[in-house]
Parts: sequence; C-alpha cells; structure tokens
Amino acid sequence: MAAEKIPYKIYLSEEEMPRTWYNVRADMKNKPAPLLNPATGQPMGYEDLRPVFCDELIRQELDNDTREIPIPDEIRHFYKMYRPSPLVRAYCLEKKLGTPAKIYYKFEGNNTSGSHKLNSAIAQAYYAKQQGLKGVTTETGAGQWGTALSMACAYLGLDCQVYMVKCSYEQKPFRREVMRVYGASVTPSPSTTTQVGRRILAEHPGTTGSLGCAISEAVEKATTTPGYRYVLGSVLNQVLLHQSVIGLESKAALDKYGVVPDIIIGCAGGGSNLGGLISPFMGQKLRGEQDYRIIAVEPASCPSFTRGKFAYDFCDTGMVCPLAKMYTLGSNFIPSPNHAGGLRYHGMSSVLSQLYHDGLMEAVAVEQTKVFEAAEEFARVEGILPAPESSHAIRVAIDEALRCKETGEEKTILFGLTGTGYFDMVAYEKFHNGEMTDTIPTDAELEASFARLPQVPGQD
Repeated sequence: MAAEKIPYKIYLSEEEMPRTWYNVRADMKNKPAPLLNPATGQPMGYEDLRPVFCDELIRQELDNDTREIPIPDEIRHFYKMYRPSPLVRAYCLEKKLGTPAKIYYKFEGNNTSGSHKLNSAIAQAYYAKQQGLKGVTTETGAGQWGTALSMACAYLGLDCQVYMVKCSYEQKPFRREVMRVYGASVTPSPSTTTQVGRRILAEHPGTTGSLGCAISEAVEKATTTPGYRYVLGSVLNQVLLHQSVIGLESKAALDKYGVVPDIIIGCAGGGSNLGGLISPFMGQKLRGEQDYRIIAVEPASCPSFTRGKFAYDFCDTGMVCPLAKMYTLGSNFIPSPNHAGGLRYHGMSSVLSQLYHDGLMEAVAVEQTKVFEAAEEFARVEGILPAPESSHAIRVAIDEALRCKETGEEKTILFGLTGTGYFDMVAYEKFHNGEMTDTIPTDAELEASFARLPQVPGQD
C-alpha cells in the first residue's frame, strides 16, 4: 500500500484487541534459567514462592510452555478504557530529519498513569483480588508503576503500599501525589519502617536509594503483613507476559497495511516495555518465520546489558529475594542520583537476558543529555512530551533514521513510546538550565559491585 495512504494514527477496534497474552518463552529454545533459593541454591517452585506472590501469578511466572494464555474478561473490560492504544506514523519527525526511513511508534500514554505499566498492574491486582487478599505492596522508581498499581487497586478495592526510590520521591512530588489520590500510601526508600531499610541506611548513609532497595522493603512488608502479597512492575516473566498486548496490537496494526518493520527499538530498565513490544516479533524470529533487528536501549549510568555480567544475582539490594540469572551490575549497585529517568534497576529480565545472550537482540547505552536532546526534538515536531524512559528509545530511533539518511536506505523503524513526561519537569528543567550531567560508572566501580555477586555452583 502506498505510504501516503497510511494514516497518522492506526487504531484497532475493541474487537481486534488481543484476547490472549503471548508467552514468548514457549518459543525459546533456551529457556530462561529458574529462580534459585538463595539459602539452598535449588530452583524455586510454586510452594516456595507462595509467601511472596499471588498464586495465579506464580503459575504464569513458572509456565515456560503455554504459548497463549487467555486474558480474563474483567481485565479485558478494564483494558477497553484505554486500549487499543494508537500506533502512530511519525511523519513530522521523518520530515524534520530528512530521512527516507519510515518511523512508527506505539504510544502507551493514553491513561492517567501515563504509561504502559497499567497493562500489568490491573492483571496483578485482579489476581490478588481473586485470591481474597486485602492488599499488595510494591516498589516504584520513576513512579509510573506505582501510579498504575494505585489506579488498579483503587478500581478493585485493594490496599496499595508503595516504596518509592527516595531520589524520585523528592524529584517527582506530583507523581507521588497521583498515587495518593488513588489511595496508595507512599514511603521514600530506603526507610526506617523495615528492618532491611534500616540496614541499608546504616551501610549507605545518605543514600538516595535504588529499585533494589525499594524491592527489599516491599517484599519484607508483604511477607510480614497477613493478607498481603508483593507485586512487581517489571523484570518478572509474568510482567512481560501481560505487556505482550503492546506488541500484539502493534503487529496487528502494521499487518493491516502490510508493513513489516526492519528495526524494533525499546527502552530497557527491567524489561517490561521492551519485552512487551518485541514479543510477537521475537516469536516470529524464534520460529524462523521472519527476521528483525531488535535494539534494547539503556542508560549509560545503569548499563546492565552492555556492561553487566550474565550471572545469578539477588533481585534486590537487601538480598531477601530469590536469585535470578540475568545481566546484572550487582544487587549492591546504586545508580548516580543525577540520573533523571527511570531505568534504574541493577539487572534485566531473565527472558530478555537469555535472548540477548543467545544473540537474538542487541543493546546500546546512551547518555542522558543526549536522551533529553532527542526528547525535546521529538516533542517539538510530534506534539507529545515523552517520558525520559521512552526518550532513550527515541534517541536511538533518531540515530537509526539519520543513518538511513546517510546511506539512502528506506528502513522501517518501530519504537515504543512508553508514556508521557508531564510529571518529569524537574528533569526537563535541569536539562534546560544546563544543570544536567552525564555520570557513567567506572570499570572499578562495577568490578567492586561484581565482586559481591553470590557464589552459585556452575556460575562463570
């Protein structure tokens, strides 16, 4: 179909929304390594995980074989409030760049939480409600996940307790207040409200926190409070499963116009957005049906893929969670507080880590000043103020489009716009005032963190 006939925004109907989540693990030859019990070093099964997670979510977490998992009607009904989300042809950006490349982005900001996180938040809250729980605990970094979960819990009448990374709690007061509007309690982490929080504060006086710290506190709170379980907004297999609606809708919209992307780009912190966006395309690649170039984009200040080790590590700084095999900077690693966006987790999804290790995708790390330059360029021509996280993908999408300009190649690029940046104005202010700097960890700093990786038999 001629390019000029493709609309700016491609919408699916409600009936065309996915009815099942896609589990990419079913098509992986090399499955992600199992979670290990840190005390015994043995794989953790259903009963081992029950004190922490909701029962049905554990089943989804451990299911490496079921390709399609039905989306319950109540969750699908909730999705219809903001889904299907639009797939946008970035005509204005293409013109501004003068590139022969065709650029598309899947926009996940059409809900009050401002991001894709709601796709998994409502699913996890739903299963907690079905189990008869009183509430859930969680962590949040930039605040998008905490906002989404507070919305989902308010909808279903669950209590929501959020531990927010301290630097984000201070930098993003409006995100914090949206959570409170929806009834969540929000605590800056590390805090004095948990044993692990007090220990981290003693070991790292004055620390501004990390997702690893906040996870430790949220898990402790859940496991010591009757009627509560812990839920996580990224990294876990179940989260990537729920987020597959992003990629399934993207592919369905492109298929309507016979468009096949050459390059698929997503920002990568723990892996929820990237994993969701690429899932059906990666499935085709794994089955030998189609080839795509898939690029994960991470911050240079927290470069798990590009400078981390593929090893078993604790999922949290307090070392109370299971061990996961992933690309990691070490659970003790805390990103510089000058890093303005999310994507602050020390490790990466085990699913994405295995795919990267197997050479099925590539990764690049970018400095935040370059990220904000791309964000501003995008906002001025496409009319959306992007979240700093999403802007990592925008940066590399622009770079790839400019490369096409140099070579004359007419590549088709798809990237994920995870959400809006309207609660991130402190970061934009620092960028405009010239106060934003790039902090990249040294090799010595990373080696010190790697030295504290747990000793697991057979680990390289």
